[in-house]
Amino acid sequence: MAKIFSKIRFLAITIFFATLMLSVKISDIWFGIDGLSGDGIKVAEAQAQTKAAPAKTPENQSEDRDAAPEKGNSPDVDEKQGVSRLITDDPTLLTPAEIEILQQLSVRRDNLDAREREFGAREGLLKAAEERIEKKITELQNLRVTIDSLIKKFDAQQDAKLKSLVKIYENMKPKSAARIFEQLEMDTLLEVAERMKERKLAAIMAQLGEERAREVTVELRRLREMPKVGG
Repeated sequence: MAKIFSKIRFLAITIFFATLMLSVKISDIWFGIDGLSGDGIKVAEAQAQTKAAPAKTPENQSEDRDAAPEKGNSPDVDEKQGVSRLITDDPTLLTPAEIEILQQLSVRRDNLDAREREFGAREGLLKAAEERIEKKITELQNLRVTIDSLIKKFDAQQDAKLKSLVKIYENMKPKSAARIFEQLEMDTLLEVAERMKERKLAAIMAQLGEERAREVTVELRRLREMPKVGG
């Protein structure tokens, strides 16, 4: 009885392990099939993409190159622009001729700045000189007014003296006045005679010597023929 029971237990254990091994194998087979199906799907997708995208022929590559510049500048243009920017940003990339031209322009600019400063200084000097000249002109104008006033005053005084002198000669006896006329300077005599009344002057002229009377007559005629100042 015990032997039968132990055989039954051994058989049960054997069946259990057999079932367990079978389960493990089935699981491995299932995962293998799943992996193969996944790889198959990936391969199928890759093949589909390959079929959807046509291979690039030389004609297509040429078309791609022709269409590329439409999106932007060509490499040559970009390179030239880059070199131009480098030359602008870095003076050391300029050619000797360009550097010489820039130096000449710099010297010319310095010369122009110096001339501008010189002109500014000259302008200041000219302005100061102009102000001094205007001041002098104003002073001369004021001086002229003063001189004109003094001249008028002097002329008025001289005229008053001559009028007084004329009255004196007119009231003198002709013979006495003639003796004085013989000694007077011609300019003074003419000023007095020019202001005297003709009748009084004629009486004095009759008492003068022949030569003196002739000289006075000639000078009076010349004086009266001269145009008056301002007339």
